[in-house]
Amino acid sequence: MSSGRARVLVREPIAERGIELLRRQFDVDVDFDSELSERIGDYDAILIRSATKLTRELLERAHRLKVIGRAGVGVDNVDVEAATRRGIVVANAPESTVVSAAEHTIGLLVALSRNIPQAHAALKNGEWARSRYGGVELADKTLGVLGFG
Repeated sequence: MSSGRARVLVREPIAERGIELLRRQFDVDVDFDSELSERIGDYDAILIRSATKLTRELLERAHRLKVIGRAGVGVDNVDVEAATRRGIVVANAPESTVVSAAEHTIGLLVALSRNIPQAHAALKNGEWARSRYGGVELADKTLGVLGFG
């Protein structure tokens, strides 16, 4: 029996809190394993991450689909042109990785300034040359970070 609410398929892992929020408004199925081509026609919306590929062929089977939600930045795993032709809205979360990217950048900056990758490689090869890999301290330095994304 149908509840009259839109059906949403969560195809890849997302935070449980996100699923709870969706369930307040929609009938939600969480299914990472079944054959998508056999199920996609049953849903009004699908939530994906990067592993699920939504091709033109799959979208042609998505008779009810109105929205594709991409929990992440890029939509290169979605045939956006085919979705648009079918009137399916493709939405993503362009700022979802801002904090992670910033933290990763700072981590790399510290690792490189202290020669951590080189010291790690040497240690794995049985070499302990502590004085050779001291690097430079970042205290009292001015650093510039350029972003291209």
